[in-house]
Amino acid sequence: VQLQASGGGLVQAGGSLRLSCAASGLTFSIYAMGWFRQAPGKEREFVASITRFGGSTDYADSVKGRFAASRDNAKNTVYLQMNSLKPEDTAVYYCTAQRTNYWGQGTLVTVSS
Repeated sequence: VQLQASGGGLVQAGGSLRLSCAASGLTFSIYAMGWFRQAPGKEREFVASITRFGGSTDYADSVKGRFAASRDNAKNTVYLQMNSLKPEDTAVYYCTAQRTNYWGQGTLVTVSS
């Protein structure tokens, strides 16, 4: 199983990024997917999740109204649209198949003030 996250980078505060996570080696559509992040010196925290067919999403309070999770099961890919980015959003972002030990390698998002 591979979860390949991409789309991170350096962006100014107020900017946007779109993360992608391409899955292989698993039946993608049977898994709810999640996004987590880990900032330097902090524990990994939940960011967002999306159900198997994208009918429902959930977000951490800190990103509600700014981030949006979506998925394309035909492409085995889950996305995280991040808008109105803040310096405190700086972290390595990971995707995961919920309730499994499948994690991507992470993609770094750096938001400058």
